[in-house]
Amino acid sequence: MTPQSNLITDAESDQDVEDIPPLPPCDLYSDEPEMESDLHLRQMVLLISCLEWLWRDRTDYFVGGNLTVYYSQKRIKTRDFRGPDFFVVQGIEPRSRKSWTVWEEDGRYPDVIVEILSESTAEVDRTTKKKLYQNTFRTLEYFWFDPETFEFAGFSLNRSGYQPIQPSSQGQLWSEQLQLFLGVHQGKLRFFAPTGELVPTPEEAALSEQQQRLAAERRAEQEAQRAERLAAKLRGLNIDPENV
Repeated sequence: MTPQSNLITDAESDQDVEDIPPLPPCDLYSDEPEMESDLHLRQMVLLISCLEWLWRDRTDYFVGGNLTVYYSQKRIKTRDFRGPDFFVVQGIEPRSRKSWTVWEEDGRYPDVIVEILSESTAEVDRTTKKKLYQNTFRTLEYFWFDPETFEFAGFSLNRSGYQPIQPSSQGQLWSEQLQLFLGVHQGKLRFFAPTGELVPTPEEAALSEQQQRLAAERRAEQEAQRAERLAAKLRGLNIDPENV
């Protein structure tokens, strides 16, 4: 190959490099609006805190709330991206993230999504987002809940698309991905163990532990008082309780 041909090849190579569009920054911030109301915010935080408490010993998942999922490099300029109100990805490093950027996460999309319906978002959540999560994200389970009307539905992905999850006799929906039931309890969407127990918040768990400790202390005190009364009766009969 002559020096001239080498020169042409290098020029062409430089041109090819110039034609490659720059990749978007990897450290993208979430770009989601504030939650619709305090009611919606509290529902999102409730789901996150309960799952994090239940999975406190796990180191293989990420849970996000109102966090942008960047799933297309081309659509960043058109701001065509979505931020689920609550989502879980399993089998992933549990570090903090400013957003969920699919091409930086080995192509991983959320395994479970929950949208908290509001008057302004309900129609999109039931149609546009449902179609996106089914066809593009291929999210295995999609739930929505309205904290004002208590509308609650869930869908599981199969080859033909999303199919409704049938409720249990208690009206709860089983999540195969989380191995938990989701159901409405006192007007809030909550997690339930496979055996039916309510998954507590950290505060509820701490209160329950405190109540159990106090109850155990009361039982121990009552046992001590009964033992002392019995010992007193024995001593009244000139019987040494220590020798009984």
